[in-house]
Amino acid sequence: MQNSSYKSAFAIVTILFFMWGFLTCLNDILVPHLKPVFDLNYTKVMFIQFTFFAAYFLMSIPAGKMIALIGYQRGVVVGLAFAGVGALLFYPAAGNLSYPLFLTALFVLATGITVLQVAANPYAAVLGKPETASSRLNLAQAVNSLGHTTAPYLGGLLILGTTLSAEQLSLLPESEQLAAKLEKAASVQMPYLLLAGALFVLAIIMALVKLPKIPVVEDAESKHARLSDALKYRHLRLAAVGIFLYVGAEVSIGSFLVNFLGQPDIAGLVEAAAAGFVSYYWGSAMVGRFIGSALLQKMKPRLVLAVAATFASLLVFVTILSSGHVAMWTILAVGFFNSVMFPIIFTLGIEDLGPLTSQGSSVLVMAIVGGAIIPVLQGALADTIGIHQAFILPAVCYLYIIYYAVKGSHHPVAPAAR
Repeated sequence: MQNSSYKSAFAIVTILFFMWGFLTCLNDILVPHLKPVFDLNYTKVMFIQFTFFAAYFLMSIPAGKMIALIGYQRGVVVGLAFAGVGALLFYPAAGNLSYPLFLTALFVLATGITVLQVAANPYAAVLGKPETASSRLNLAQAVNSLGHTTAPYLGGLLILGTTLSAEQLSLLPESEQLAAKLEKAASVQMPYLLLAGALFVLAIIMALVKLPKIPVVEDAESKHARLSDALKYRHLRLAAVGIFLYVGAEVSIGSFLVNFLGQPDIAGLVEAAAAGFVSYYWGSAMVGRFIGSALLQKMKPRLVLAVAATFASLLVFVTILSSGHVAMWTILAVGFFNSVMFPIIFTLGIEDLGPLTSQGSSVLVMAIVGGAIIPVLQGALADTIGIHQAFILPAVCYLYIIYYAVKGSHHPVAPAAR
């Protein structure tokens, strides 16, 4: 009976993984969509990603403390409600043509997703036998990747494909541009209203359904441990840098794809068509996750990580040095090699931490803030040297990950207090 209830609970939890994957990847559509609406340069438009991923850094620890008090199920309900309110705020943001309000909406939405991640990841892990926990998480992450893959395609159809492109907007007489910008901004209202409705419905379902009550447990040793204790481990510190750079590189590439594929010397695609190709970037990551999972059964994680990061870096360098379809397909192929990086870096980073494992995990989750910082830096590069050459930044990020795989992840069993 308990096994049956666990399966039902896990099925519901996987829907949450899909939802936050979908919502996160819609940012790749918002970047090119809002850029011409507010006449933003690349640096300023990347504040969309900055605001979203900053929530991970700022809200992860408060979310963990809240869930320790109210439990996993209620934590999920709170997360869904926050995300729903954030999605609702897109309506007045578009109606008032307010970029600060859009950023506020994104922060509230991302706060909800942060709470969901902090609650749902460990909840999925404990919904069943301990020996099958990694299998459940891998399946849930695959569903999350499906959300990543679906969002750019649907976002391209429902948002980018319903109004004038940035180029068409720039050709309008100045007297007609304000009305066109209002119309372009308004195209996000209905999709985000529908998403808000779906999030609130899920919150109600999660509040009413009888899920297994699993207490949030900390052993006595880990309860009194501090982040500073975990940071004495050199391999954890270097892993945090790796997560920071990996997430930053992955998010930066996805954020620039629509604009990059629209360049005349790359593919010359209109925004809606380019958005469809962004799904290839995230879809290849989903495929890579399954292949990587199989490889990790037979190969050492450090070797898999080194090979993946090497190919990712080489592909980005080829993109920088080429044009046309070569540049287009090499940058899209990076998604495949991104797939294994996060779980391997994360696992190597918390290796041999013992009672400090939860603190080490918190450090690595906070390092996801790289998704806030790196895109802004790449935006500044794009404004200075051009969108094409700006990909040098993620290429260098992958070089560090090669170093971490080959050398930085190796460590003594005892903490290196240095």
